[in-house]
Amino acid sequence: MQKSTIQFLLINCFLAIVLISCGSVTKNYTSKKLVKTTIEVPYFSDSKTDYVYKTNISVYGHEMSGIFIAKKINDTTHRVVFTTEFGNKLMDFEISENDFKVNSIVSELDRKILINTLEEDFRLLLKNKYLLQEQFENEESNIYKSADGKRDNYLFFSKKDQKLEKVVRSSKTKDKITITFTLENDIFAKKVVILHQNIKLKIELNYFKSE
Repeated sequence: MQKSTIQFLLINCFLAIVLISCGSVTKNYTSKKLVKTTIEVPYFSDSKTDYVYKTNISVYGHEMSGIFIAKKINDTTHRVVFTTEFGNKLMDFEISENDFKVNSIVSELDRKILINTLEEDFRLLLKNKYLLQEQFENEESNIYKSADGKRDNYLFFSKKDQKLEKVVRSSKTKDKITITFTLENDIFAKKVVILHQNIKLKIELNYFKSE
């Protein structure tokens, strides 16, 4: 009898942990009626613009700087180039919702785990359109949930000015990647920070304004 009681308590504790974990991503949000089914993000959407940013990458205490250039080359695809501050090309790739093509990469960066991480980061950064399933709010933001394979993306729009300030990519239980935007205007981000929660990786992009 005692053994059965202990097993029952353990099972219930385990279920409680699972239930709490499963609700942890949205536990501080209030559910709202979904008022739209799609959202378009304008920040990297103009095919006539070369988006050029000074870049600083911090990974496990190591710092690397360079230049990030993104350009929308057709309706679905962006081309992204990383260079050193002196203009030497480090990586050149094309990315869309479903495809990723490496045009060139220096041997020092040609590592599968790095390429896969950058693919996920920049597919999220350059994504222009989201299909929505749920809506929430907190004190500062209206929050929209968009399913993305095994992950969910949460888009945080400021209640004050209705601008997208943050995108959070999450599993069912915790946040994985956070992208924050500091805006120049309604359609342009002058600063972008990509922060990973599960690894020590931070990518900071600051708009490069040529003199």
